[in-house]
Amino acid sequence: MTEWGIFQNRRDAGRKLSAQLLAFETVDPIVLGLARGGVIVAAEVAERLGARLEAIVVRKIGHPEQREFGLGALTPDGIAQYDDEALERLGMRRDQLESVVREESEEAVRREALYRRGRGPMELRSRTVIAVDDGLATGGSAVAVGRFLRRQGVAESVLASPVCSKEAQRRAEQEFDHVICLECPDPFLAVGQWYEDFREVSDEDVLSALSGAVSSGRWGE
Repeated sequence: MTEWGIFQNRRDAGRKLSAQLLAFETVDPIVLGLARGGVIVAAEVAERLGARLEAIVVRKIGHPEQREFGLGALTPDGIAQYDDEALERLGMRRDQLESVVREESEEAVRREALYRRGRGPMELRSRTVIAVDDGLATGGSAVAVGRFLRRQGVAESVLASPVCSKEAQRRAEQEFDHVICLECPDPFLAVGQWYEDFREVSDEDVLSALSGAVSSGRWGE
């Protein structure tokens, strides 16, 4: 058993993760939860830091025949980030993923509209941003978010996750100013193994977490 052990659930993981992020409390950060699961973790971080909470929709671009096998990710600005190394290993081209990208783009638009409730785009320029997920397996989503934040002109980028693979950590460190991960097991099998309760997160769960931030004044412009 490691220092942090198995997390009870995403909220427990968020509370433990937030203790490692207190150094950023004084810079008035924006906390971005990767929807869906990362938002639940991020809600605890935002509460501890007294920070604004936002949800960011990042959609995995999966293999057409096995969607859980990630070959890239799509960020809110509509830009697809591909894992060209994985594509090369499989002998695939980017254009073979066009139908997947189209479907994921439609779902991303739906979720963005639902979560933002008519508000305009997030204003992240010149801010310290802490991106939070519930776990990182390949690091593909993290890479996409890091590059998205760079395009947004943030002042400082932080990636925080309760658990990640060593490969995901390595990839994230190339895109973020700081990477904080409580557990980095080797070998890494699955994110869910580090949670007693890793049930699927719904849109309603995300909206509930955001609504809690609204009531405490930590959501919105």
